[in-house]
Amino acid sequence: MALLILGLDPGLGTTGWGIIRADGNRLSHIANGQIRTDPSMQLPRRLALLFGALGEVIRTERPDGAAVEEVLGNSNAQSTLKLGQARGVVLLSASTAGLAIGEYHPSIVKKAVVGTGGADKKQIQAMVGHLLPGVRLSGPDAADALAVAITHAHHLASAQARARRSTGIGA
Repeated sequence: MALLILGLDPGLGTTGWGIIRADGNRLSHIANGQIRTDPSMQLPRRLALLFGALGEVIRTERPDGAAVEEVLGNSNAQSTLKLGQARGVVLLSASTAGLAIGEYHPSIVKKAVVGTGGADKKQIQAMVGHLLPGVRLSGPDAADALAVAITHAHHLASAQARARRSTGIGA
């Protein structure tokens, strides 16, 4: 059964999103984009804008589930806190829409898509293009979001295969 998966790469300045169709191991691109907020706006307004825009993506695309990249801390505590707040809004948006959510560490996403946990953004973009032929990326954050969706699709397919083997169905 084919699923529409919404991948999300949270950020306060730019949140990437991407939708793929996963039918077993067959993947296809549906849509991708980036939600940008103006740094001159007050933080609560930026978070509200992110919530509303992501809600619109979910209403328009109607995904079956979502996957969100986990946040890595950095040396700037304020930046990490703002990123965490944006990630909270992303999780809230997907959860409010009733979507089951998978969460993945960036190194897991890189390993799933590129084959190494230390891949850079250009390698991720190249592999997303290879795995989703014909995709036109809205930007690097959208590519990262599609990579998160691909990772989730692989994890779901693996879980389904394990379940079939353990029950003897399809073996």
